[in-house]
Amino acid sequence: MPVFPTAQYLGSYDAGRGQRFYLFGARQSFAELVAYYRTVLANKGELVFEEPPTHTFDVGKYKDTDVAFPPGVTIKDYMWGGGIGYANPKPGASPASFPTVIQIVAAPGRVASPPR
Repeated sequence: MPVFPTAQYLGSYDAGRGQRFYLFGARQSFAELVAYYRTVLANKGELVFEEPPTHTFDVGKYKDTDVAFPPGVTIKDYMWGGGIGYANPKPGASPASFPTVIQIVAAPGRVASPPR
């Protein structure tokens, strides 16, 4: 599963059924990240919410009975409506907040590796 090259790993959480959510903060705008993932995944994805803007990309085939969530990438705009961004969970780290967050749900047994 591709991770935007300059994104910062924020953490991962149990999604159930052997899957994890991986969160990455990005300094890029929502529009820039959607354009990047459209190109990299060769998939136009879907704008699932206009307020706040949230765009999803389903990746690969899956069976509903085997996964808690379809493998994919979700981009969310945390600057929408005058927001200050998603707070960096690492105290004193830079930046203090991220305009955009990338959420990756990997297929069971797969890992979304943090960018190098």
